[in-house]
Amino acid sequence: MFERLPHRPQEDEGGGGCARMPDVIVDKAIYCDSVRETINGDISDAVTAARARGDCFLWIGLHEPTQEEFDLITSEVKLHPLAVEDAIHAHQRPKLERYDDTLFVVLKPLLYVEESSDIEVGEINLFLGHDFVISVRHGQANPLSGVRRRIESDPDLLAAGPAGVLYAICDEVVDAYSRISHEVSGDLIALEHRVFSGEHADVTADIYSLKREVLEFRTAQDPLIPVLEEIVKGRVELCTANREQFRDVLDHLLRVDAQVDEHNELLTSALSAHLALVGREQNTVAMQQNADMRKISSWAALIAVPTMIAGIYGMNFDYMPELNWLLGYPLSLAVMVVAVLFVHRLLRKSGWL
Repeated sequence: MFERLPHRPQEDEGGGGCARMPDVIVDKAIYCDSVRETINGDISDAVTAARARGDCFLWIGLHEPTQEEFDLITSEVKLHPLAVEDAIHAHQRPKLERYDDTLFVVLKPLLYVEESSDIEVGEINLFLGHDFVISVRHGQANPLSGVRRRIESDPDLLAAGPAGVLYAICDEVVDAYSRISHEVSGDLIALEHRVFSGEHADVTADIYSLKREVLEFRTAQDPLIPVLEEIVKGRVELCTANREQFRDVLDHLLRVDAQVDEHNELLTSALSAHLALVGREQNTVAMQQNADMRKISSWAALIAVPTMIAGIYGMNFDYMPELNWLLGYPLSLAVMVVAVLFVHRLLRKSGWL
């Protein structure tokens, strides 16, 4: 669920040349000796300056660039066209791919919307070389301005170069996962209270909605585990010096992964419990309705007995037994009473009354 935002112009852009920096660039800088140097020229000048120094790296941050805008970057920093296509069109799973000396990493940051308890999924595509980082962000989740400030205030991270940038971004994304997992826990507890409150409110749609958000959460964070494991095992040359830091991020991610699994299982249990309670309530109502119908039928049967007798003796025939008998009337009434009492006793004995 990506929302395209308007491009953010840069006041410090300038210079000439064939590769002038597009407005889609959110931030750009060269980092040398743990110090930020703002870029005022064009991209080719920035790349040339970073590579000439030898101990610097360039970080260009983009937000939802078009193909034409990104071409200005790829013309100076040679990137694989397949990776560029993935970065522009987004909607990729978290992954790590190698293209010659360039790493292409995809992360899925999340944004929790407190008003609706929705989880919005963004995407960060990173191109990393020994002397450059190009970040392409889609959606509103996890803007990288905070990560850049953190790196610029930490000389050790800056000294690690592009690997330090990758670590800081992964750490920020996973920290956001932890915060969102805590929010989901609160939503889950609130749903459980509603299920077992005894108010018999139908929360089926709310449970399904939260379960769908949890599944989106899992889709974002679960594929990141093998990416970090690849780095921690030392299979990514660019990040070998930062393996301990990535191991810490992986540990946090595994903890979040376990929490997400627990949330999913609890939601399944809550849904089953809710459906069971709703079914029990429906059965209770049905049993009550059945008891009411039996009582109504029983009283109808009691009324039918004297009605039948009265109906028979109410027929206008000349020759009927006991028609002119002096005790016929009181006897018929007595028979009605006895018959009604007998039927009433049978109904009470069978539990219908």
